[in-house]
Amino acid sequence: MSNKGLYTVLVSLVVALGGFLLGFDSAVISGAVPFIEKFFVLNSIQLGWAVSCLIFGAMAGNALAGPMSDLFGRKPVLIITSVLFTVSAITSALAQSFWFFIVARIIGGIGVGGALLIAPIYIAEIAPPERRGRLVTFNQLNIVIGISAAYWSNYFLVNLGANNWRWMLGVESVPAVLYFIFLFMVPRSPRWLVVRGRDEQALSVMEKVGGAEYAKKSLQTIKEHLKVVQDKAKFPALFTKKMSYIMVIAFGIAFFQQITGINAILYYAPVIFKQAGGGTQAAFMQAVVIGLANFLFTIVAFWLIDKLGRKPLLLIGSFVMAVSLFINAGAFQAANYQLTPETINKIENVPQEIIVKLKNIENQEFKSQNEFLNAVEIHIGSADTEKYRSEIANKALKDVNALLVLIAIIGFIAAFAISLGPVMWALLSEIFPNQLRGLAISVVGFFNSLVSFTVTLVFPWELWNLGPAATYLIYGIFAALTFVFVIRFVPETKGKSLEELETILVKS
Repeated sequence: MSNKGLYTVLVSLVVALGGFLLGFDSAVISGAVPFIEKFFVLNSIQLGWAVSCLIFGAMAGNALAGPMSDLFGRKPVLIITSVLFTVSAITSALAQSFWFFIVARIIGGIGVGGALLIAPIYIAEIAPPERRGRLVTFNQLNIVIGISAAYWSNYFLVNLGANNWRWMLGVESVPAVLYFIFLFMVPRSPRWLVVRGRDEQALSVMEKVGGAEYAKKSLQTIKEHLKVVQDKAKFPALFTKKMSYIMVIAFGIAFFQQITGINAILYYAPVIFKQAGGGTQAAFMQAVVIGLANFLFTIVAFWLIDKLGRKPLLLIGSFVMAVSLFINAGAFQAANYQLTPETINKIENVPQEIIVKLKNIENQEFKSQNEFLNAVEIHIGSADTEKYRSEIANKALKDVNALLVLIAIIGFIAAFAISLGPVMWALLSEIFPNQLRGLAISVVGFFNSLVSFTVTLVFPWELWNLGPAATYLIYGIFAALTFVFVIRFVPETKGKSLEELETILVKS
């Protein structure tokens, strides 16, 4: 690799560190869930809100980041996100009340929303066309490294006692401070500089990326394109007729990326595995396995995205995701619920007087979670059922193939990691016109986060009221619809400059 190629890689890696923080901040809550549920005494909706409030903040970050990056530049916005990550990590770890905790996580969510959108935009704007897919995938690779790091961190911190969740959330402040420092070493986005009329600075950056000849040619191409394209970065410009095909692709892929349930599974991984019959330590270890699978298959995507292309990866991934989710639904559908003398004695963190009442349904077999919990409610009351339903239901679950559940979830995560995870952000950083890119990716990113927020918020309610089988069946149907959408609408973008893609897609 040449010095110029190495320079581009190093700059991309620094910017993609925001992806690491994003992944860590998103996944670290999975380990804290059972402990904050007890500490703040949360019901299912409050628990869903405690997890999804990060995404609520991300929606604000999505809405603000694009216009701010168009106005002030990509780099300053990324610096702001590093500050938000640091503040959120420290304040959420110190929270003494539920609503203070929510506000602290929302602050981090604003950073998530900003980093999620602006890091891939920056990398796409500085990268040569032939390496753009891989370099943009650095961001997704860092996201999954952050997720895996969060799972490992949670695994090692889970035995620290009553304040373990505070350590889980607080350690993020260390990489956040490093990100803040490193960002001052990267240049401004060259395309943003050209749009702002700062040609000499843009030329200097592009010379470091590809040499003098590459820089002159790129500068000329960008300037000629700006003369032809006169659209201003205003909201109505996104919904003109010539932008319709691009917006269908963008909104469609943003919708399907989240509606298939990826964040629900990542954020609640230990909860899912406990429900499949594992203990606390085993559930945390299985979550680590998920993080490793996510990491390894994102590397596969990194290797293939500029060779095989974006569309084939989306088709392969969505098909395997659908199959994996259907298998998971089938595994839980085959399960039954029964409290035996042995399993009753293994129920943790439930008062003894409630354990005594549960003996009234000892050895009775129930065909569904709802049927079982209705019987539990008759004997211990609705308030205690709501409070202790997870502990009781997890111990009553029987005849579920825990290994099959683990394999199916790993298959789903692996398929997402080679497809919708990295490819969506590569596409969104490629398909929008230069002058509309920041605004457009904010609008679509906001929509993506809104879908994610909704899925994550209702997931505990779905698990407890519809049951895991129906929940995974719904996600599987959406994964199958993703396959159909990609065949019908998504084009191949590999190997083309951003200006070439703009011309092709606007004409379409």
